[in-house]
Amino acid sequence: MRVPFFGLMTAGLVAAQLVAAPLAMAQCVRPAEHASLDITALKTSLMVTALTCSADERYNAFVIKFRPELTAQDRALGSYFTRAHGRTATKQKDDYVTQLANSRSQAGTRQGSLFCAQNLPTFDEVMALRNGAELADFAAAKSVAQPINVTACGATPAAAPRTTTASRARSRG
Repeated sequence: MRVPFFGLMTAGLVAAQLVAAPLAMAQCVRPAEHASLDITALKTSLMVTALTCSADERYNAFVIKFRPELTAQDRALGSYFTRAHGRTATKQKDDYVTQLANSRSQAGTRQGSLFCAQNLPTFDEVMALRNGAELADFAAAKSVAQPINVTACGATPAAAPRTTTASRARSRG
């Protein structure tokens, strides 16, 4: 009886790996999706800064100036979550944005009275961008910590290890 049991267990493990492999591959991010993660992190960071530091008008000016890019990036973000999570995409995306906001809020708590002084200048920097085409590079350079682990699609684990900051796994090719 041991041989059939272990044979079935081995077959089950192999089958589980075959099913899990496509799911793991779906977690990789394409360049446009990667930019959307970076921009969403920047936008969320600015939102938390605006709420914490009474800078609503500055956040609104950011949203107005970059509305087309923010809209396009939100679609790309939705595409990633749909590809990675299927029917639970909306919930996963909402959870992701909530985790981003919570993370930035906690950073504010840790920084205390220094939070506004350290984060308000980002509004000046982002509003100095000449156009929306510069927004993705700016967001990637800010390296806002991400609450999810991502790998660039096509990257090997040795070349691009999983990381908690999406912009570090960004494919520059």
